[in-house]
Amino acid sequence: MCVQYLTTTNTDWVKTHFDLDLPVTSAQDVFPTYPGPIVLKSHNTQRTALGPARFGLIPSWAKDEAFGRKTYNARLETVSEKPSYKHAWTKRHYALALADAFYEPCYESGKAVRTKITQVNCEPMAIASIWDTWTEPETGELIVSFSMLTIEAGRHPLMNRCHKPEDEKRTVVPLRLELFQEWLNATPESAMALLSLSSIPELTFSE
Repeated sequence: MCVQYLTTTNTDWVKTHFDLDLPVTSAQDVFPTYPGPIVLKSHNTQRTALGPARFGLIPSWAKDEAFGRKTYNARLETVSEKPSYKHAWTKRHYALALADAFYEPCYESGKAVRTKITQVNCEPMAIASIWDTWTEPETGELIVSFSMLTIEAGRHPLMNRCHKPEDEKRTVVPLRLELFQEWLNATPESAMALLSLSSIPELTFSE
């Protein structure tokens, strides 16, 4: 379960791989309900866009924005069935959350140690996500929000070292470069097949 990540400020990397401009801001830790940059594609116009979205998906029927405090991660195995995520999944609302790192607890010392995880090559990551929109009832403001997908990680050489020994091992899915556009253009069927441990680039624990 990823509850915290670090947004990227690498504007050159974003421009190179998405031909989009990343707003220049200071890197910041993102927790549920905080904003972070995501890349998404409209399947109506075929345009790709980059903008801020809240971490924690708020479905259109949610009563208030606090709903996003419990929907920041979506299990791939049930994402097509859960009411919170079903609309985003079936409507192909696939996104990439741009991050320099994410954090997980490592219990190898016997207690939880907040551990920073990055790519071995030190480049930013694009984490497979889904997004949706919600309208604030009082102001009419349209809010974009997202959830990171998670998969079983028991066989991943690094991610299986996180979380309590007795807990199920899970990981978000940073995608390899060559899979970025495939994810944004995916159908529900191809998206389900795309997310696997083999789709993740080499990761490392980082200082």
